[in-house]
Amino acid sequence: MTVRDLFFNREPRRESLAGRRTEFGRASDLVARYACCRPDVAVRLVHDDRETLSTPGTGVRDAVLAVYGRDVARASTAVEAAGRAGSGEGEREAASGADSAVRVRGLLAAPSTTRASTDHVHVAVRGRPLSAAGALRDAVERGYGSLLPDGRHPVAVVRVGLSAGAVDPNVHPAKERVGLRDAEAVAAAVERAVADALSTADLARVAETSTDLGDALAPVDGDGPLAAARVVGGYRERYLLCEADDDLLVVDQHAAHERVNYERLRAAVDEDVPSRRLDPPATVDLDPGGVETVRERADALTRLGFEAEPFGGTAVRVRATPAPFGRAASPDALRDAVDALRDGADPDPRADRLADLACHPSLRAGDEVDEADARRLLDALAACEQPYACPHGRPTALSVAPETLARGFERAPTRE
Repeated sequence: MTVRDLFFNREPRRESLAGRRTEFGRASDLVARYACCRPDVAVRLVHDDRETLSTPGTGVRDAVLAVYGRDVARASTAVEAAGRAGSGEGEREAASGADSAVRVRGLLAAPSTTRASTDHVHVAVRGRPLSAAGALRDAVERGYGSLLPDGRHPVAVVRVGLSAGAVDPNVHPAKERVGLRDAEAVAAAVERAVADALSTADLARVAETSTDLGDALAPVDGDGPLAAARVVGGYRERYLLCEADDDLLVVDQHAAHERVNYERLRAAVDEDVPSRRLDPPATVDLDPGGVETVRERADALTRLGFEAEPFGGTAVRVRATPAPFGRAASPDALRDAVDALRDGADPDPRADRLADLACHPSLRAGDEVDEADARRLLDALAACEQPYACPHGRPTALSVAPETLARGFERAPTRE
């Protein structure tokens, strides 16, 4: 299929098209979705005389390899399940016979491989990729359960096989949805198949933790009510216990550090964000649309603190990452930055993607924080404009009044 001069004789339609970059991004995403959901078909996408995607038509793992790269394909788990809609333990026979048969096939990326949006959960029903696959896409994510970090989404390809009588293919003018005779039961079958496949997979995670906490928590000029709090201990390497006036203050160290990082990054994007060079450079795999975004939005990525360039196929070479707060972001943070730029917009310092970027270098549960680092974190948090919530809206600190403890221990309330 070759497309040229689209809408050349339909001026209103032609004028309604977005910019060249945006339209190619949409086309690339669509082709990538079809390539994953129809892995038996070889697909080749050429843009400006440059091949941006090529799949061999030899199976779903090879398709995912072409679209997302070696790291995602290698660490993925195959899902292959057959049953009946609504059946589980104590399987029941459906009165509709063959119409209740459900087959779920595909590939599930490891839970450690996540994205900031749901766009990378590809679902097809009877061979048709669905761009509006809400219920089934949600079922895939429910199958991952608690394996996914908060606010993150998996990379997955799930193809659902149903009998023709169980599907109405004509419920959407653009064929982006299908009607299912028993949608809840089909979604349950998908969720169950994903959960079962992941329960037997090797889900070991490998993570690198930065240790330059002194730089990361360097105090910021300013003052605030938290500045007077006194650190008295910690709990489960996750919470700081502080004495603030007469109250006990419990500070979530990750949420607090994330707020500090977010406000520093937000201030930094008014100018170019300071970067830290990687030696040696890192390689990150993106889908074809993401690679094209890196190629065409290099200036915007530079303003966000990245130095990156296409390196062939799905690979992008990352030479520097943002470090506006001392602790450099992981090269994988490039994926979230690219997602923020996919629609052709300039980066918004207040966008959710900036909050995602601030999350990467922040303290995690299990990171040890000594008393000096804890003090620096509280000072930096006290200087924030909004110190009592992380950029995702979760609280950074909870206050426990002495009256609460007194009631719990059945003592008379007192303030001394």
